[in-house]
Amino acid sequence: MLHSYQELNTLVQAALTRAGASPDQASATALALVAAEASGLPSHGLSRVTMYVGHLKAGRVVGDAVPVVKNQRASAVLIDAGNGFAFPACRLAIDEAMARAAQTGIAIAAVTNSHHFGMASYHLDAVASAGMVGIACGNSPAAMPAAGGKRPIFGTNPIAAIFPREGKHPVSIDLSLSEVARGKLMVADKKGESIPLGWALDADGNPTTDPKKGLAGSMLPMGGVKGAMLALMVELLVTTLTGAHFGAEADTFFVDDGNQPRLGQAFIVIDPTALGGTAVYSERIEALLSAMLVDEGVRLPGQRRFDLMARANASGIDVPQATLDAINALI
Repeated sequence: MLHSYQELNTLVQAALTRAGASPDQASATALALVAAEASGLPSHGLSRVTMYVGHLKAGRVVGDAVPVVKNQRASAVLIDAGNGFAFPACRLAIDEAMARAAQTGIAIAAVTNSHHFGMASYHLDAVASAGMVGIACGNSPAAMPAAGGKRPIFGTNPIAAIFPREGKHPVSIDLSLSEVARGKLMVADKKGESIPLGWALDADGNPTTDPKKGLAGSMLPMGGVKGAMLALMVELLVTTLTGAHFGAEADTFFVDDGNQPRLGQAFIVIDPTALGGTAVYSERIEALLSAMLVDEGVRLPGQRRFDLMARANASGIDVPQATLDAINALI
């Protein structure tokens, strides 16, 4: 059965509010989770509601946290999420970064004492709507070894970028730095399905096709050493500059009990008018995209997500009944 955005938002907000989230925390979080579901990324969508509720009840998330500006300069700002959900803090960070970039040309807004920030590209949609370029990244609980290692030390540490286009959907790039997002193992485990070799290692460092063993072990980095180095770059960017926890200091998301993760995120916003100007930017991006599309089979990054969101907006979102039943049981 198909469900509207409003129906699902109301359902998720009710579950989060009942578990102790403030109206703002519940609203911002519900919007993000429903958007991920509509975008074809259920691993970051409504399947996370039971996990989030468990974290609220266990005190891993402060339900009434209010994000605040902790430090700032003209082109830089640090937001303290107060150990609440990431989404209100990330929303404040994006607003601050856009306002500052409009004045100075470029700005960075970082978030500390945060939680799982969901689909990284979600946070950048507002940046593209303002005609700006955006980059987002964040760390997560340790799930991936350093290059040459077997012990999880980095998170899967997603990174995203968005590039606006005049009158068209932006180019939206979003990737986990593991071979696949860890949430895909969570979904496979719930469905009782196996995973391909090359996605994960078990706790002893051996390749596995069992998602449960992969969740207890570690993810393999995308592109081997190169992916591990990118994960290290993200880890350093969002922790050393903010005071956030390293991924290895944050307990796994996939249990209720554990510490407050205190993770970090960073958002960089660039105003094209401060550099070559809007006309140059628009001509250059369209020239490159046109050259790419000459080859049959090329699909622009993000196009599938925007198509799915448009379809969901028009016809509704198809959510597995088991997922809905699990959320309704929380209300």
